Amino acid sequence: MDREKVRVLLSGNEAVAHGAREAGVQLATAYPGTPSTEILENLAKFPGVYAQWSPNEKVAFEVGMGGSMAGARTLVAMKHVGVNVAADPLMTFSYTGIKGGFVLVSADDPGMHSSQNEQDNRFYAKFAKIPMLEPSDSQEAKDFVGIALDISERFDTPVLLRLTTRISHSKGIVELGSRKEYPVSGFDRNVTKYVMMPIYARKRHEVVEERMEKLRKFTEETPLNRVEEGDRSLGVVAGGISYNYAKEVLPDASYLKVGFSNPLPIQRIEKFARSVDQLLVIEELEPFMEEQIRGAGIHCRGKEFVPNQGELTPEKLKEGLVRASILSGLTKEDLTVQKAGGGFPRPPVLCPGCAHRGLYCALNKLKADVLGDIGCYTLAALPPLEALHSCICMGASIGNAIGVERVVNPKAPVVAVIGDSTFLHSGMTPLLDAVYNKSNITVIIMDNRITAMTGGQHHPATGNTLMGEKTKAVDFWALSKALGVDQVFTVDPYDYNATLETLKRAVILPGLKVVISRGPCVIFPKKVRGKPYRINLEECNGCGACLRLGCPAISASEERTDKGLAKAIIDESLCTGCDLCAQICPIDVIEAVG
Repeated sequence: MDREKVRVLLSGNEAVAHGAREAGVQLATAYPGTPSTEILENLAKFPGVYAQWSPNEKVAFEVGMGGSMAGARTLVAMKHVGVNVAADPLMTFSYTGIKGGFVLVSADDPGMHSSQNEQDNRFYAKFAKIPMLEPSDSQEAKDFVGIALDISERFDTPVLLRLTTRISHSKGIVELGSRKEYPVSGFDRNVTKYVMMPIYARKRHEVVEERMEKLRKFTEETPLNRVEEGDRSLGVVAGGISYNYAKEVLPDASYLKVGFSNPLPIQRIEKFARSVDQLLVIEELEPFMEEQIRGAGIHCRGKEFVPNQGELTPEKLKEGLVRASILSGLTKEDLTVQKAGGGFPRPPVLCPGCAHRGLYCALNKLKADVLGDIGCYTLAALPPLEALHSCICMGASIGNAIGVERVVNPKAPVVAVIGDSTFLHSGMTPLLDAVYNKSNITVIIMDNRITAMTGGQHHPATGNTLMGEKTKAVDFWALSKALGVDQVFTVDPYDYNATLETLKRAVILPGLKVVISRGPCVIFPKKVRGKPYRINLEECNGCGACLRLGCPAISASEERTDKGLAKAIIDESLCTGCDLCAQICPIDVIEAVG
């Protein structure tokens, strides 16, 4: 089959993986995080590419740096907040430059579909003084990987390839090509380039500024930034997904489509602005382009009608253009988002049979102050569990708990909860801090043996690599001991009473305690399914204890007690047989089926 003529339907993430394959990428690293996860999962399937999950984004970036320094074309992928973790090496890699082409994929999440903030990572490219490309569809997502690697090698620089959720997850037709091979030349002992002590770093900063001047000339010439002629009464500057929304709402306008967005092609924008009667800048989130365009003395309109919060949509854009008197004659129906179906909205919830549920019920019983972390277990903050009281960023729970305990005389036990993947990502150093500074807190490592939140990816404690190889698995008990924790306990969260008793004992002990809660994820790597349970409706007194578990398999029935209380019922098709509801039922009316 001639791969040059193969056309397939791909998501943006799948397209990036194919682009890396075609462009000769030999090393790809990442930490899983929505909306970027599928890039590495797909890349790992291709021959000739070594792909790995790293414990966190900083490590992934540094491994990628090493591959590039040795002459291999390299891709590193992460979600937007992951770049915060990798920012330290990123800033200095801008100084050293590369050997083999290096692309950093930042998948931003406007609207915070699965994130704790919606930061605009275009500013990282400007901050680090590196070029940035922004694809508008899956075909460009594939093509831009190869182009970014070419730019990287031409200008001796890492390149930021910025996706957003809609680009990552939307699908489009992509024409595939064949793979090109690039020989790996090996590591050079180039001290003045790679050893960033001040005497060499100062010289490399000069190189960065010289490179930026060359990139400013390049951005004015590259076809990645192109003018699309249309009605000259209205000119639009847009890139990424915003370009598609603008074309949908303003199909007849003239466009300057920006694909190479740092540095901006200011001269081309100025020339384009002179050719139209009115210039609009349409961009999602922050006024990254608008501020620079205004700073260059070019009159434009933008954030007065395009919000800097939430995900941009064609409907939001239409509403803004009407307010700005740019669009008129639209009816209320034109501005209404069409929603499918009549389904009842359901908030996110822990899965039926989730091992974390019993642990949180025990923490509620203790009335503990629970400092939380990033993972599925964050959902325990929602009703009816309401058992988690903070969530900031990966690894913050332990540090937050240390701070709370240090500055107040706690009236309740201070507990940090952190998942297994998150602990390995950034929980070890704050645990070391707790050991070193003699903190009086309880740390619970919620070990479900997988990175569940992003779809069941492996990590250093699962015993498997991304490439499917068996490897050593971290022992959390031994690791905690090695870090200096004297008091380490293990619990089975499906045994509610034993878990509660262990936690009661742990929180009253002075000093630092680590509790390892071991219960496998009920979905990954394979779905757990046991005998379901049922409630004896005749005996149920409507106390609601089982409903307070927040299990999706349990709901209020239409039957009522003499006092008018709703009796509970279990959906046997959802029940996994974890039996937690049976354990906490005060009158023992829940039993296994069969």
